[in-house]
Amino acid sequence: MKIFIFNKKYILSIFSIIILSIFIFLHFYKPFSIATSVSEENFINNSIKEKFEQLENSKEKVAYLTFDDGPTIKATPKILDILKDKNVKATFFVLGKNVKSHPELVKRAYEEGHYIANHGYNHNNSVLYKNSTSFISEVKNTDMEIGKAIGVDNYCSYIFRFPNGYMSSAYKSKKKEASTLLSQMGYIYVDWNCLNNDSEKKVNSYTLLNNLKNSCKNKGTLIILMHDTNDVNDTTEILAESISYLQSEGYIFDNFYSLFEEK
Repeated sequence: MKIFIFNKKYILSIFSIIILSIFIFLHFYKPFSIATSVSEENFINNSIKEKFEQLENSKEKVAYLTFDDGPTIKATPKILDILKDKNVKATFFVLGKNVKSHPELVKRAYEEGHYIANHGYNHNNSVLYKNSTSFISEVKNTDMEIGKAIGVDNYCSYIFRFPNGYMSSAYKSKKKEASTLLSQMGYIYVDWNCLNNDSEKKVNSYTLLNNLKNSCKNKGTLIILMHDTNDVNDTTEILAESISYLQSEGYIFDNFYSLFEEK
């Protein structure tokens, strides 16, 4: 029978290797596997496409909060604070130029469990729809800035929202061409079916909240459009109350990560 004798030095070496391995794993581990390579083929499969396409007609009382045009110093931190306090996860459709200016806000949103989606780089339609190359560049450059901000190489958001929405009449033919490009690139686009009109004209908080209530009436699943810019109205003034109201109406909150899960 062989007897193995381990001295203290040997045991300490093994222990140090184990501790170092755990540290490396925790340091490089990313909580959301959705942030994978932009080159991954067919990630948006038919099953995922169908989930998104059926959202607006679903009778399930699920609310997806989405915020466009950020991040901005004057609005995004307040929104993140409220969402954290309410334990609600949202989706942020960010602009590449704003991500470049405020990467720390995108990093915070990502690390707190919010989905970081793509809204183009400049919110300038004449640039976005200039030609196919320009459109692809706007999408990819935005994802590149997101990736740098959150520390994920080759980040792909997979979800795009057209400035002003696909449903608007402006640049309709260009959007149709762009939607084909998105599909070829492995992206899908998402509009909304509920909003508080925070970017239309200046109103008081009561009207802003009432806009939301009227917009969600008699609907199942909600994709709610808000903005984290404060350019016209300050959505942060009614965000907590909006969440509480929807919860009182039986809605549960989710973000787009769940639609990529296999069930």
